[in-house]
Amino acid sequence: MLRCLKRLLRSARAGAARLSSLLHSARRSTVSAHDQSQPSVNAGHGPRAGIAGLAVSAIGIVYGDIGTSPLYTLKEVFNGEHAVPVTPENVYGILSLVFWALMLVVSAKYVLFIMRADNDGEGGIMALTSLALRAVKPGRKAWWLSVLGVFGAALFYGDGMITPAISVLSAVEGLEIATPAFRPFVLPIALVLLIGLFMMQRRGTGSVGAIFGPVMLCWFAVLAVLGVNGIRLHPEILGAISPWWAAHFFATQPLIAWLALGAVVLAITGGEALYADMGHFGRRPIKLSWFFVVFPALYLNYLGQGALILDHPDNVRNPFFLLVPDQLLYPMVALSALATIIASQAVISGAFSLTRQAIQLGYAPRMLMVHTSEREIGQIYVPGINWMLLGAVIALVAGFRSSSALASAYGIAVTLTMLIDTILAFVVVRALWRWNVATSLAFIGVFITVDIAFFSATAVKIVAGGWFPLLIGALIFVVLRTWKRGRAVLEERSRADTMRLEIFIPSLFNDPPPRVPGTAVFLTHWLESVPRTLLHNLYHNKVLHERVVLLKVETADTPWVSDERRLEVEQLDYGFWRVLVRYGFKEEPDIPAALALSAQQGLEFDLMSTSFFLGHEKLVSRASSGMAGWRKKLFIVLFRNAGSAADYFGIPPNRVVELGAQVEF
Repeated sequence: MLRCLKRLLRSARAGAARLSSLLHSARRSTVSAHDQSQPSVNAGHGPRAGIAGLAVSAIGIVYGDIGTSPLYTLKEVFNGEHAVPVTPENVYGILSLVFWALMLVVSAKYVLFIMRADNDGEGGIMALTSLALRAVKPGRKAWWLSVLGVFGAALFYGDGMITPAISVLSAVEGLEIATPAFRPFVLPIALVLLIGLFMMQRRGTGSVGAIFGPVMLCWFAVLAVLGVNGIRLHPEILGAISPWWAAHFFATQPLIAWLALGAVVLAITGGEALYADMGHFGRRPIKLSWFFVVFPALYLNYLGQGALILDHPDNVRNPFFLLVPDQLLYPMVALSALATIIASQAVISGAFSLTRQAIQLGYAPRMLMVHTSEREIGQIYVPGINWMLLGAVIALVAGFRSSSALASAYGIAVTLTMLIDTILAFVVVRALWRWNVATSLAFIGVFITVDIAFFSATAVKIVAGGWFPLLIGALIFVVLRTWKRGRAVLEERSRADTMRLEIFIPSLFNDPPPRVPGTAVFLTHWLESVPRTLLHNLYHNKVLHERVVLLKVETADTPWVSDERRLEVEQLDYGFWRVLVRYGFKEEPDIPAALALSAQQGLEFDLMSTSFFLGHEKLVSRASSGMAGWRKKLFIVLFRNAGSAADYFGIPPNRVVELGAQVEF
């Protein structure tokens, strides 16, 4: 028994070492100049890390979700609501479907195609939406693309709630294989792990993030070793890679095969993370780690599980953990739990990052954000989102009570997001890359067909639990669109009540108010009009500062903005200045730091003699506002609970003057 334990551990270590060696030997070049220019969020590797180091980090961050799919995929195929009968032909057919799903959806669609559609090196549905909108003219088509992109982003939150629940539960359920006596403790253990995971978010992941890559590298090495050991039972299982088996499965049992896609899709959940995390690591490290490490290890494990099922059909009850030697079962449960926690951490961090992007692009109200690292700009903690996710995860675990039950809710949000990605990519290749219609339809048509097949198969699970991520996605979509629309209506109304700057400044010469030393900065949405806060200050205090700066913050449709494009400064008459500050949708606004750059354009700032005037508006409902009554009420609630503008823009509290006002809405 002890010899077996040592032998398998030696095999896993050797596998990890060989995989690491492959990473180094496959590419010895360094990160491209574009990759080096972007901040890296991975702990332990700076933006100048080599390809191999970034590839290992990508394994820890990018592939956690898809990497833990072997825990439950085949188990759900042969045990779920639409269980596939356990026959040799069906096992071969399922394994063939898994291979070609990984090949077509992950390898071809995301790794080789969609990752080319980068927005200044950034990926993800928000970046892809910005690219698509850049390629079309404003109008109805742009509106629909925006709606699709926002809905796809909203679906991420629903998926992000299910991923930690199903992953951690499936790992802890391995204890039941050791002994049924553990069955009553599976839920409590899973809940403790999940609560601990969310509780540690406020401390950040910088201290433990450095181990993510090595742990997941070890995980994939163990997957490969276990798979090879299983394949030895039936080496002929390697033939399942042939597409003939998938075609034969559909030809002989079309209904069963179509319904089986609803469980096969679990093998590719997390595949979209390759694109979303591209800006953190660069395209090449993600490709390298996928083709040299993750894909081979995953499919070897699926083949090993298939061989185990062929060896004895009863093994379908939990083929992953039954593939593990008895002596290694408890260590494997521990490693699985650690891998699923890492996978969950990536999803949680993704939710924080997506929230910041939504705020920057004007789809969400300002929220409290805590930076958990002094070195890494991407490491943030959003308390409101964290506790929302935790509450939903606890409800999911307590309500569904098993990974099999949760699997019925998993997949539909992923497949819908993948379908939206394909539609947006079609717009990009047609309007931005200028592909002809025939080439675009032929190329995209394959992906659309696959996406629709998976989505239609998962749609039958809506009643059994698939409604949950759709409901969460729909609710968040309504919030995002309501905030965007409400801000537009409020700005239109406020703008109609303002005075043009070209009229206001000359009027000051006729009846000049007293001037006081220092600089007053007024944040505004329109540099052509007089800010409401300036008028209120002049009306109540009867004075103007010797320098008056009208400051507008604008979010670009790119993730980053260079310092050369950061600032536009224009000097006007009577001590007035106009300043436009630009930020990318992934950047953190810092007004004092941006204004420090204005000295190069003739406007020098002394922060200790500068006051920032911010409006503190109270919305008063009126009969007509251009919005439905329920949306108006929702917007008012969101507006009242929005975070402080001073905190969001990094303005020191002792330099802020807030002026209250009532605004009809």
